[in-house]
Amino acid sequence: MSGLITRRGLLAGISALGAGAALSACGAKTGGDTSKAAGAKADTSGDTVRVGLLNSLSGTMAISEVTVHNALLLAVKEINAAGGVLGKQLKPVSQDGASDWPTFAEKAQALITDSKVVATFGCWTSASRKAVKPVFERNKSLLFYPVQYEGLEQSPYIFYSGATTNQQIVPALDYLKKQGLTKLYLVGSDYVFPRTANKIIKTYAKANGMEVLGEDYAPLGSTEFATIVNKVRSAGADAVFNTLNGDSNVAFFKEYKSAGLTAKKLPVLSVSIAEEEVKSIGTQYLEGQLTAWNYYQTTPGAANEKFVAAYQAAYGKDKPTSDPMEAAYISVHLWKAMVEKAGSFDVEKVKAASDGITFDAPEGKVTVDGATQHVHKTARIGKVTASGLIEEVWNSGGPIKPDPYLKGYDWAADL
Repeated sequence: MSGLITRRGLLAGISALGAGAALSACGAKTGGDTSKAAGAKADTSGDTVRVGLLNSLSGTMAISEVTVHNALLLAVKEINAAGGVLGKQLKPVSQDGASDWPTFAEKAQALITDSKVVATFGCWTSASRKAVKPVFERNKSLLFYPVQYEGLEQSPYIFYSGATTNQQIVPALDYLKKQGLTKLYLVGSDYVFPRTANKIIKTYAKANGMEVLGEDYAPLGSTEFATIVNKVRSAGADAVFNTLNGDSNVAFFKEYKSAGLTAKKLPVLSVSIAEEEVKSIGTQYLEGQLTAWNYYQTTPGAANEKFVAAYQAAYGKDKPTSDPMEAAYISVHLWKAMVEKAGSFDVEKVKAASDGITFDAPEGKVTVDGATQHVHKTARIGKVTASGLIEEVWNSGGPIKPDPYLKGYDWAADL
């Protein structure tokens, strides 16, 4: 485990009942001076307004979050070049969550109270989101969260531009079922997203003629996977459903190949490995493996061609784009559209203006659902190629309405 992933921080997200655990784990760091915090107001008095960028720029999650931070900066740069928002330029203020959940809460409060930001964009793990959720709610300040997550949550002060469960995990299970891959082994990191996702997967499996033959978790940052891979190899599964996060994926897939397991013998479907992680892990370990997202660098369309070209012009021709980066990028543009529709930076007015906001995104047209503060998104299954890119092998045919509590699924009634 990375030294930055403290036991105190990890407990913030271990259970699917995670909000309460996250609150207690954060302790005083999320509390601070509540009377002062409650009165914190965004500063919109000058020619510029500050926006907060809250990402892990160090620690085990930096492998994924640095590129999200870069995509946020790209969106801010584009918006400023086009005249800003309501005539004001955006000034990004970056804070490093350092892959530690209490630190995320502390930095969120600093952005709101000290930097007086008009909105914040960031977080990756659900543990970090659970840690900052009460901070944004108490201060009535907006967070735009860009990463797919386990669902079963809504907050009046969070907009979710990544996929919820019915836009990623459920379509992924439907795909595996159609492929005849009905015996699953679950491998994940030990915090709220994998544990809640796997609870949903097990409930789906029971109702859809699938079996879960094993379930194992490793601490975030873990590099020891020999025991888990041996259990996977001997279980008799048809596929592995992988919810590992961060650089643990490097160690897992190296051990997987060392054990003689391949995509042909025993495919792995991952929900937190995108193009940047493929590059870091190595295509020799991932070629042929499956992923479930809503966007790939190879997604066709003029908007994506423009996005990829702009990102690579800013950060290097060899730098790939990915789903979380794209979801972060569009979150800033969606916020801009909400503010301009509202004619104000006022949080409550921005929220009231959010329903029906659309954007011609790299992934295709996206629309904000004001009732849930989630986004309509197209589900896509992809396969890692020898080039390191991910090629789509299936999609949902159009955007799926967000259903974070899975109310539209009878099998999910008890969740």
